[in-house]
Amino acid sequence: MTTRRTVLLAAGGAVVAAAGGGVGYALGNDKAPPAPGTPAADAPKYRSRPDLRALPDVTITTAANGTMPGSIFLSPASGTGLWGPLMVDEKGSPVWFRKVPDPATVAIDFKAQQYQNKPVLTWWEGTIGGTGGQGVGQGEFVIADTAYREVTRVRAFGTEQADQHDFVITPQDTALFWIYDPIPYDLSSHGGPADGVLHDGVIQEIDIKTGKRLFEWRARDHVTLDESYAPLPQGESAHLPYDYLHANSVGLAADGNIIISARHTWTTYKIERKTGGVIWRIGGKKSDFQVDEKATFAWQHDFRQRRNGSYSVFDNGAGITNEHEQSRGLVFKVDEQAKQVTFVQEFLHPQKLLAPTQGNFRELADGGSFIGWGQMPWFTEYAPDGTVRLDGHIPLDNQSYRAYKAEWTGTPLDQPALGLRAENNTVIVNASWNGATNVAKWRARVGNQPGALAASTEAGRSGFETELVVPGTPEYVVVDALDANGKVVGTSSAVPVRV
Repeated sequence: MTTRRTVLLAAGGAVVAAAGGGVGYALGNDKAPPAPGTPAADAPKYRSRPDLRALPDVTITTAANGTMPGSIFLSPASGTGLWGPLMVDEKGSPVWFRKVPDPATVAIDFKAQQYQNKPVLTWWEGTIGGTGGQGVGQGEFVIADTAYREVTRVRAFGTEQADQHDFVITPQDTALFWIYDPIPYDLSSHGGPADGVLHDGVIQEIDIKTGKRLFEWRARDHVTLDESYAPLPQGESAHLPYDYLHANSVGLAADGNIIISARHTWTTYKIERKTGGVIWRIGGKKSDFQVDEKATFAWQHDFRQRRNGSYSVFDNGAGITNEHEQSRGLVFKVDEQAKQVTFVQEFLHPQKLLAPTQGNFRELADGGSFIGWGQMPWFTEYAPDGTVRLDGHIPLDNQSYRAYKAEWTGTPLDQPALGLRAENNTVIVNASWNGATNVAKWRARVGNQPGALAASTEAGRSGFETELVVPGTPEYVVVDALDANGKVVGTSSAVPVRV
């Protein structure tokens, strides 16, 4: 008997179905989605996940060579405002992605950390505003486990909301982060209004489990306005908050004290964790150290101590003014006795990138380094000697506040997803599983009843989505995800081959 279904399949009509897909996200671009019926609409980027049509391409310009194992963590964004955390492999293929909630919510600073001695993913969600092009966030931090389930959210203590610039989980399972607190302030002695507003930089340390505030530090008690290189808002903007500090990183030194970066003072600070007193300043107008000329930095981000005791910072070299010709990762030694900062090494991009905003610079386990170039949408892995061993970028009209590299094992709780289409008396099966990191191979099983499906074909995993070709026109298809030992680690629903 000839049915409408068999006629369509014989003619090569497209048949698309999906099963088991978890919540994904589509990062936008400036182009509207194609209208139904157009070739682009009939051929989505991922047939198993047509909701990810606008997921941005990640381009690898220098293929991985001698790299550290791991995935790359990004939070790309374009003018559409459709943001979300994105993890990709060294070939640029997506590993996991999630659209953050509407309305007007963005994701920032997506990375892997440890909480309660277990690996977790963390990122910030909220809204971003600010003055003079300087982003100030109001939001909260998300902690998710290896199954991508939300463990908890970390919020600021009190009425303020957490800023997006940094989130550090300490070995004591506390969280360090910034708040930008607008307070009334007399700015007349600095050329501003007597009834002005100041953005005070506030560090909070919160016990993650209880939400209890353990420590609070306010910049205005320790850092004076005359340290700033940022001009006051003028004219009609004079009563907007003066962002004199623009703090953008917080972390722990090897001795347990706090180290921070303040972009608008060109200064990195070490803070006594118990009293809040400033132990020392490096850089800026009130440096406590003599700094080598080659170790001077400006408009910087991401101040950290490295395992050998040296320090690193992402030296933007540009911001409200341009001080350097290109941005760089900078490593220097600090002699606290001699009050001397000595240049050690710098990491430059082959294209001499200059990033006016954002960016980060991190040490890898083998002594190599990884840079996210912030406003310039590139990321680069370096060998210890500074040789580039991986380089790539998201779309050039995007940006990612930071970029990281870390090993990650994800075991999602949802099912694999599949998409189907018929061509020339075969069924093309597209399989994917958002967040699964242990899939080595896919197997398609087919048959005329959901409970009686036999193996048909296998194919090695080839990026986020893998294509398998099934001969004939079966009634049902299911896919199995197999690990490197051939063990089934996930199975999709049985999907009928139908129009």
